[in-house]
Amino acid sequence: MEKIKNIWFDKNRIYMKAQSGKLFSRPLEAYPELMNATTEQRNDYVVGDDGEDIRWESIDVDMHVSSFLETSEPQENAIGALFAKYPWLNISEVARSLNISQSLLVRYIYGISTPSEERVSEIKNVLHEFGKELLSA
Repeated sequence: MEKIKNIWFDKNRIYMKAQSGKLFSRPLEAYPELMNATTEQRNDYVVGDDGEDIRWESIDVDMHVSSFLETSEPQENAIGALFAKYPWLNISEVARSLNISQSLLVRYIYGISTPSEERVSEIKNVLHEFGKELLSA
């Protein structure tokens, strides 16, 4: 298993340099807590004693080195298209309404995980209900 030497960010990605010298990166959008964090919060991390995990205490985020070893990039999908079309949607509130974690919904949005057809329907129904509430306001 690779060991973490250091972590850094640019506008759209998180990077990890391994102690072996290999460089890995992932889309930052796959990690909403880090994407929405300040520069100070992102840079305030601690690598675990075993070199395989990272902890951002101030934003309560943990990450394992294995998340950097995944090489597939997010894929376009119906759920992602909905959130791209309506960027003002609050991912946290949608996830809460679905009774799922925000991180799972983010994985659906960015194509990291594929929801079942039933889950896609549930997501669309929740968004439809939000729309009806907005129309009645």
